[in-house]
Amino acid sequence: MLNPIHLRTLRECVRTGSFAEAARTLGYTASAVSQQMMLLERAVGAALFERSARSVRPTAVGRLLAERSQDVLGALAKLEGEARAIALGEHGTLRLASFATASARVLPPALAEIVARCPGAEVELDEGEPDEVLGGVVDGSVDLALVFEYDLAPREWPISLRRTELLAEPLTIAVPSAHAAEGPEVDLAELADEPWMCTREDTAGARSLGRLAQDAGFTPRIIFRSNDYTVLRDLVARGLGVAMLPGLAVSGEDIRALRPTGVTASRRVLAVHRPHNGNPLLPVALDCLRVAASTVLLG
Repeated sequence: MLNPIHLRTLRECVRTGSFAEAARTLGYTASAVSQQMMLLERAVGAALFERSARSVRPTAVGRLLAERSQDVLGALAKLEGEARAIALGEHGTLRLASFATASARVLPPALAEIVARCPGAEVELDEGEPDEVLGGVVDGSVDLALVFEYDLAPREWPISLRRTELLAEPLTIAVPSAHAAEGPEVDLAELADEPWMCTREDTAGARSLGRLAQDAGFTPRIIFRSNDYTVLRDLVARGLGVAMLPGLAVSGEDIRALRPTGVTASRRVLAVHRPHNGNPLLPVALDCLRVAASTVLLG
């Protein structure tokens, strides 16, 4: 295989007509230039110069290589620049996944900062629940995923992944703004007769509500289930019932978010990635996510 360093030296030798002059231009010794040309001739299998005491004259093969190598060296220089840009995080692709409430509250400022820091990079985003996106992180089709875990419903994580906690959302009880409950807290037992709304039965949110209600001495009467917290919030706002919402899902003046008395449980937002993922955009994304998470106001 032809050595690009030798090709650059060849072009200079052809241009100057002298090994010594080429050596001075390139910062080599004349013997180093001569040795490079001998190695290049060996690789090609043909003489590249007619040598005399004071000058060198390129052969037909030498002229051909010198002329054609310009495009080759230009392509290599472009490739080198592109590779360096990717290594520095100036270009390349970052593949993210997230769940809905984090996509709405944490990701927008984080993505804006990622683009500001690395304007030449491309960011791809997919959305799904933890069980839907973790496989992509494990198999390498996703660089980083935002996932969640409830304190009251801990889960097992793939041992091949590294987890970084971004924030802890307090679990709140969303009631209509005109609800009779007073103060910032509420005893869950006082809501035992209320119609409740929560996520699907097989979810960590539903299991967490069940455990809190059991500790308070009742079984909640579930009238509606949805994994979309925006839907639950809006139904609460219309006075149809109450719901347990994590902090990121609380917004608007038409509901009140009350802290359940004596409960300190949270839903934790985590960033997960493969520890040996070499994507240079990954540490940038993690830093931007930490900053964005630190500025989120939770209900």
